Amino acid sequence: MQQKKGTSLRSDAQRNRERILEVAVAELTRCADAPLSLIAKKACVGQGTFYRNFPSREALVLEIYRHEMQQVADSATELLDSREPERALREWMDHLARFAMTKAGLADAIRQATTGPGTPAKPGDTPVTSAAEALLRANEEAGTIRPGVSAEDFLLAIAGLWQLDPHGDWQPLATRLLDLVMDGLRAGASGRGSRTRSRPEPDGFPAAGA
Repeated sequence: MQQKKGTSLRSDAQRNRERILEVAVAELTRCADAPLSLIAKKACVGQGTFYRNFPSREALVLEIYRHEMQQVADSATELLDSREPERALREWMDHLARFAMTKAGLADAIRQATTGPGTPAKPGDTPVTSAAEALLRANEEAGTIRPGVSAEDFLLAIAGLWQLDPHGDWQPLATRLLDLVMDGLRAGASGRGSRTRSRPEPDGFPAAGA
């Protein structure tokens, strides 16, 4: 009986933590300055439970950052398992664009939590870098992109996404930017594999030229 009780307590604690994170993502995406008390209230946990899980605002925001980056990285594996390499890469680029625009408020919260004296450094985006590397190497092997492009090269090339206004008509601009990046990656490709030049039409993005 003691073991079952302990297991139940651990399950309750895990559910509390997951609920806090779920509410925090929604609230901080809407407003970077969302009060922690509001997050705790909407997550239906007491202040004590909240602070046992996340002793500071910075701890909460950085845990969200790690979780969201892992989600973005995991989507690359899913795409490589279900798409040809070139299409997987292009759809993942659209996924990054949606993340950058729909999580703009969260990005502001992360900047606030990781700037200024005494604040922890933002964790590196290793999962995303590794995901980009896997996609690039799969495409290089298929002959659909030029050889030698590193994940760092790729992330610098798409950095313009973070300059777009998330409250404006960002989708056509993101599509054009990413199409240009994709064209640059294709230049000098060996062409060993089958190459689908037409860009797929993921949810929420109009097809190029539409």
